[in-house]
Parts: sequence; structure tokens; C-alpha cells
Amino acid sequence: MPETESHATRLSVGEVQQHPDIGDLMERLRFTPSEGRVWVNDKRSLLLRATAFSALRHSFIDSLGMDQVRGVLARVGYGEGTQDAELAREVRTGRSFMDTLMMGPQIHGLTGFGWTEVVEIEANVETGEFYSNFLVHDSIEADAQINTTGRSAEPVCWMQRGYASGYVSALLGRPVIFEEVECRAMGHTACRLIGKTIESWQREKAEPPYFRPSPFVNRFSGEPQLPTRGKPSGREGLESEVVGISAGFGSAMDLLDKAAPTDVTVLFLGETGVGKEVFARSLHRLGPRAEGPFIAVNCAALPEQLLEAELFGVVKGAYTGASQSRPGRFERASGGTLFLDEIGTLNLAAQAKLLRALQERVIERVGDTQSRRVNVRVMAATNVDLRAAVRDGEFREDLYFRLTTFPVRIPPLRERRDDIPLLVEHFMRRYAKRHGSRVTGFTERAVEAMLRYDFPGNIRELENMIERGILLAAQREAVDLGDLFFEDQPPPTTGYAVGAGGRLSDRTPQPAEVPPTVVQDLVASGTTLEVVENQLIDAAVQAAGGNLSEAARRLGLSRRQLSYRLDKRAGATDQHSSDR
Repeated sequence: MPETESHATRLSVGEVQQHPDIGDLMERLRFTPSEGRVWVNDKRSLLLRATAFSALRHSFIDSLGMDQVRGVLARVGYGEGTQDAELAREVRTGRSFMDTLMMGPQIHGLTGFGWTEVVEIEANVETGEFYSNFLVHDSIEADAQINTTGRSAEPVCWMQRGYASGYVSALLGRPVIFEEVECRAMGHTACRLIGKTIESWQREKAEPPYFRPSPFVNRFSGEPQLPTRGKPSGREGLESEVVGISAGFGSAMDLLDKAAPTDVTVLFLGETGVGKEVFARSLHRLGPRAEGPFIAVNCAALPEQLLEAELFGVVKGAYTGASQSRPGRFERASGGTLFLDEIGTLNLAAQAKLLRALQERVIERVGDTQSRRVNVRVMAATNVDLRAAVRDGEFREDLYFRLTTFPVRIPPLRERRDDIPLLVEHFMRRYAKRHGSRVTGFTERAVEAMLRYDFPGNIRELENMIERGILLAAQREAVDLGDLFFEDQPPPTTGYAVGAGGRLSDRTPQPAEVPPTVVQDLVASGTTLEVVENQLIDAAVQAAGGNLSEAARRLGLSRRQLSYRLDKRAGATDQHSSDR
């Protein structure tokens, strides 16, 4: 949270130049054309032509009516404003409230909605008082109105009104309402937004719902809420929530919604680590058997000679060591769900019994002659190509067709990169709480590396990576690249960012080369590598004003690596002093 002023802060148009430029924000905007993605920090974004925006807005108005669309677009703007306020806190950590506040108009301008001129701002963070007067020039919402239906009798910049309300409310910690009192679509030269607290407006009726604070606004509630699906209950709770927002995730969840009210056998397909069991637990909780048991079996982990006994049960004396009768997993899952993971590893005998259980809902314990009816829903999962296994004679064709009645493919993480920021936040909160860590988040290069990495181990690899990073990062510090990837060379981060003049430039880090004459002079002088390293470290720390995290970034190190070098040097100095 930015530092709070102890008195009211005022900003007029003549003082705007004293506040930060947009450089720190532009560094968070990156493009990956080969994948068709645009990112602002860790949020995927979209470049949309003004003509398409105008047509979309006009179609909404024709279909829903002006009043309905006004509310919808204001809510969308409000939500974007609250999210951008979180980004502003992260980018301008330690800055004043006013510095952070000014990032909102800058983000809005960067996204093409128009550029904002500050007429006047008064803010008192301690008392919650706020007043602002902005002029928005070249508003794309006003252009959309003029280009489709002509002049308007009322203000039409609904998204920017909602955006400003959400952004300032999230920063100030209390509801702030912006009204558009002048609009270019009405014939004015610019769109004027006046922002004040609800109390200052002295309204007689409550504000519309879209101006209620979002649940993740800093001071209105506790923990941020992630987009989740399912109904966590019992011991599963947070541990088995599914988190995602990508198209692949949404498709899988839509299939789960369709299968939930039925007893159809579901086969989850996907690579190792994509979360097939987590999806299965979610499907169990969504269905009518949610109150029954969920029994998971890893078929690959069971010895082949004990596989049938574990699944179907055994009677006393059926084989050496069977000293008593006991039920198998099918009977233990009665009234609930049996999840068979790695089903492709079942032997042919177990496959035959499983087929009968799926078709007749009847099983026989090993060594028994009595059939037992079971009331259980079966789900299965595999990471192998069952069709190829059928061709090779390793998997029964009739069982294959039975299992593939309702297949659900869980895409690998590299195909659902939009989910990475949500999963990172989800796992960070889980393991920070579990290990008592107070890490503040992730450095920019750590976030970019995770967004670019292919994750061959999928979500399981990401989860383990986040836990390792939290354990390695210092308390109250951000997790850096070196905390996540333990290999000598981290994965390459490529892409493009906006540079000077608004041009795209390659983001791939290019280490600066030391001029050959400098290297030759150092060698000729007899200067040791240790001396050069120490002088570089001292210069970086001094240039960063003593901020070790910033100094580490300048040197291309993690903060932990820099601290290690400083501690090693201090230890050597102490040892030298004691020797003397």
C-alpha cells in the first residue's frame, strides 16, 4: 500500500509534470505475437479496433436498450478500475498516494480510451475525503456514440465513469463516485469527470449496484476472491478447488456441469499433472452424490497380484495371507464416487471385472462365489493413448468404448496460460499460510518467466515451484526468478514491449558488453576478479539507494544471491580482523 499522507494533498494542472511518467507502466506491457497474446503485467489483454468497439456498443444498445447497457458497461469499467488499482499498488510500492492515483489515468490512456488532463485533485487518505476534476480528451466512448447515432442528449462515457469510480474507491478505501458532467458526444470540447465521496454528493437514494465495492478492494474485505467453480465442502475445501479463467478451463467445466446431475461414467484425459483428480473431486461435489464418499485409487501404484483384491475385495482364505474378509474400493465407495486414476495400467483380468461392474453394477470379491450389487459412480483418468493400447492388445476394446461415453480433456498448462496468474496467486496464498511466510508477491522477471515457461509437469510442477519459491524467498520480499527455477539457466523470456516513441522492442534481455579497452586495462592493472565484483556490487547498491532488491535487478541477480555475496564478504572481513 502506498505511503499515506498526514494531511490533504492537492494537485492542479500545473503540477502534473512533477508526478511519475508512464515508463514504469510501459515496462509491464508486453506482446507475444507468436502466441497471439498481449499482457499488462500478469493480465491478458486485447487490442480492439475502434470500429469494432463502436459496432459492439451499438449492437448492445439496440438489443438491450440504453439504460441496460449503461449499467453493464459501468460495471465492467468499475471492475477494471479495481483490478488496475491492485496493479498500481504493485508497480508503485512505497510511492505517495498521489503518485499511485495518477497511474489510473495513465493506464486508461495506454489502453486507448483517451488522455486525461488533471484540472484539480484534493485527497486526504486519513479522513477519506476526496475531490477531483478531470478532463478526458478524445474519448473513444464519445466517438463511438457520435459515429453510430450522432449527438447525444446525455453523457455516454459509462465505462470511464465506472473505471474512475472503481479505481479511486479501491485506492482510497471508501466508495468514491464519478459523474460525467460534460461530454463530447453532447457537443462539449472534452468529457469532464467530477469525483467525490458518496457523502459529498449528498444523494438521497442509494447508488446503483455497479458502484458497490468489489470483494477484493483492499479495505472493504479480507482475502481476494479467485474465480472458482464447484462447491467446496468438508475436508476438501480450498485444497481441491479448481481455479481458472481460460477457454480450455471453461470448456472442461461446462462438460462437468452437464455430467454433474447424472451418473454417467466420466473419463478424464490429459497429461500428468494437469489436475485430473482435482476435476474429478469437483464433479463429485457438483453431483447428487456429494454427501457420499469419494474414493481415489491410483491403479499404477497397486501391485498387480493385489489389484483385484484392492478393487473388488477378498474373502478369507482366498489366497495365502488373506486372514479375513474385507471389502474392496467399490464397496467402500458405495453411495459415492470411485475414481480410478491411471486406468490404462489395469491388467486384462481386472479390466474384464471392471467392465462387468460398469455394465451390471455387480462385483465379486476375490475367492467368492457370491455377487454383490454396488451403488457407485465410476470416474477414471489416464495420460496414455487408450486407442493405441487397444490396437496393441493391451486394453479391452469393449471397456474402451464403455469408458469413452463421456470423455473430458483437461488441457495442459501451456494451452491455458491465462490461468497461470490465478494459479500463482492461489498457490502463493496457500503455501504462504502453510509455511508462515510473508512474501509480498513475485518480481516482474519471475512473472514473465512463468508466463513463458511450457511447464512439462503442468499444474503440479507450478505448485511445487511456487512452494519452493516461497520457502527460498526472504520474509517480506518478492519471490524472484532464482527462487523458482533451480537450474543453472532459467527458461528464456521472449516477447516485445513498448519502448520510446511507442514502438515495439524485443524484451529478450541483452547483457551489455564491457568495452574491450576497459577489460584490457583491468587485466593490465592486475585487478582481481574479487575486487571487480565487490566494486560492482557497491556501485549497484549505492545507485539503488541501499535497496538490495533494486541493486540485485541491476546486477542480474536475485536478492538472495546478492545477500549471499554480501554476507560472504562480511564474513571474510571479520575473519581477517580476527586473524590480525
